[in-house]
Amino acid sequence: MKPVESHPFEPYLPPDAKILIMGTFPPQPQRWAMEFYYPNRINDFWRIMGLIFFNDKEYLYDSNARTFKLPLIKQLLNEKGIALNDTGLKVRRLKDNASDKYLEIVEPVPLMDLLARMPDCHTLATTGEKAGETLAAITGTVSPKIGESVSTVLADGRKTDIYRMPSTSRAYPLAIEKKAAFYREMFKKTGII
Repeated sequence: MKPVESHPFEPYLPPDAKILIMGTFPPQPQRWAMEFYYPNRINDFWRIMGLIFFNDKEYLYDSNARTFKLPLIKQLLNEKGIALNDTGLKVRRLKDNASDKYLEIVEPVPLMDLLARMPDCHTLATTGEKAGETLAAITGTVSPKIGESVSTVLADGRKTDIYRMPSTSRAYPLAIEKKAAFYREMFKKTGII
């Protein structure tokens, strides 16, 4: 049986976070360009954020060092109130790759414990199908269609919108500009931009 992995990163929670964006689980460390969320150079999450907030998909990437500009990333997240975590706290990789299809969620994130540290958070968003399904199971909701949301009242009484966004993996066949359009629309609807 494959070993169980625990999440390698602490949740990133700006003090006044309004939105929590959740993937499934980071890829294996050999794929990391930095020790932070969406660390894989060939994942487009930070390029999408660059397009939306700076009109430049390479703004948050240092092509010479072949890594992401982590201080700029954290500054953006803090200014906009964007928190990051994943839906899987402990997982088992069924195959030796980063594909969500071959990830077994052994233990999901303790969502309510996390949200207790973010009193202003009113929106959850997932970056992909497995993250969407996992969050739906945690919250007792349905996973919405890509770019859409469902509203629910969580156990602590807060009204929350839950969005399902397109995967930022390049394996997901949608142009980066089209992915960015989905994310931009969500950020507009939720008051981030």
